[in-house]
Amino acid sequence: MSEEPRTREGWRPALAGELRERLDAWSGRTGIAVETWALPGEEASAEVAGAVLAVLEEALANVERHSRARVVSVAVTLGRGGLRMTVSDDGAGFAGQAAGRGVDAMRDRFEALGGTLSVHGVKGEGTTVTGTLPRR
Repeated sequence: MSEEPRTREGWRPALAGELRERLDAWSGRTGIAVETWALPGEEASAEVAGAVLAVLEEALANVERHSRARVVSVAVTLGRGGLRMTVSDDGAGFAGQAAGRGVDAMRDRFEALGGTLSVHGVKGEGTTVTGTLPRR
């Protein structure tokens, strides 16, 4: 995906707009509905925005490949405590631990910025990816 221009050194404007555009394009391409619960109302650093967009793309790729979902729900909030991101689907889910290169890549991306990421599934109910990044 293309990089959005930066208005200030190290800052990327309109993360919410870029998230919305990517979610709309993905939904249109896959036919899977997207519910957007929340998007950030303020700017994020280029590092944080890059991590969020990369994790979102991997989470959506996993939904498309594995879940058989009809709906994906997304919430990304940014406040005094930092950033929180949730991507949840109503698909097949899974039992046991989430594993694989994609899960490792998502986790590594958030951990590199001091954050955490977890993936939880319930067989027959869906999967939820939740990540947090501290405020810098």
